[in-house]
Amino acid sequence: MRTTGILLAVIWAGVGTALAQEELQPLPVPLTNNAVTAVKVQGQTLVYSFMGLGASKSWDAVRNSAYALNLRYGKWSTIRPIQGSGRLGAAAVSVEEEVFVIGGYVPDKSGPQTIVSDVSVYEPIGLRWYRGPDLPTPVRDAMAAEYHDRYIYVVGGFSPKGLTNQVQLYDTVTKEWSQATPYPGAAVFGHAGAVVGDTIIFVDGAKASGTRNPPWVPSDECWMGKIDRKDPKKIEWSKLPAHPGAARYRIAAGSSDKDGKVYFAGGSAEIFDYNGVDTEGKPAEPSAVVFDYNVRRGAWETILENAPNPSMDHHGLAVTSDELIVVGGMGKDQKVEATVQSLPKGK
Repeated sequence: MRTTGILLAVIWAGVGTALAQEELQPLPVPLTNNAVTAVKVQGQTLVYSFMGLGASKSWDAVRNSAYALNLRYGKWSTIRPIQGSGRLGAAAVSVEEEVFVIGGYVPDKSGPQTIVSDVSVYEPIGLRWYRGPDLPTPVRDAMAAEYHDRYIYVVGGFSPKGLTNQVQLYDTVTKEWSQATPYPGAAVFGHAGAVVGDTIIFVDGAKASGTRNPPWVPSDECWMGKIDRKDPKKIEWSKLPAHPGAARYRIAAGSSDKDGKVYFAGGSAEIFDYNGVDTEGKPAEPSAVVFDYNVRRGAWETILENAPNPSMDHHGLAVTSDELIVVGGMGKDQKVEATVQSLPKGK
């Protein structure tokens, strides 16, 4: 990798002192269903937003654009767009000083979806994209998270053959995919979670209803997976009690090893399409609950019961030492937002 003046100009752009949390600059454009992650580059925390759906919420409003927020200056920069078509339902994960954008789907006017196996890797210092090895099983709306600055777990999701409870494991050093222990619960998509320490936590999502209408219903299952330190492919899964609030779809989630917590914000109790409406024509509305799972205590904790600007349709949550950062999403009345929210982390 190379460090150049281009990095300073594009990523560290801006003047003045750091802005207060409540003054975080909005996205350059409203976006929902965007893949969000944070990465530290040479001591600077950068929040990334990749792809997503524009304000019209139509099938042709999918974007392949990418943006970086430097928290030192509180300003967004437009970076090189992701390779190929824009897509929805992708996940973004940071490992060391690289960002991996994994899976997703491309909607079509006639209704069918193309679920992709793409793994696109972005180097913030080199300001370049390159293609990583494809997912063995293409998935959309999966949960993905980093482990020990080396591995990426891709849990569940919707594949071309339907829902899967596979756990796909990528080694960023050997650049090889393998299969880890699948979770034993109902196969879901649109679930949310992260890895903290040696533990995977994920919740909710949509599961098959067993009927044609509606085809999907909310899952209320919460799962914990203990990773074997000697063999990351081995996971011991156990079911957790219900979390605060109702079962939800497309919650924003992220974790902090320092805090020993996985954080969750927003989401919706309805299983909705990319336009914010479910299969029966019912509009979805966001949940206002913000909560976490404290791995050290082995307990759920409510942070906010009524967040002021709830949102849904998320894929990722940026966690810093001071705050939770929610980027874009759908707000009330299914409005696509450009807002960048700073939420408290609780005690």
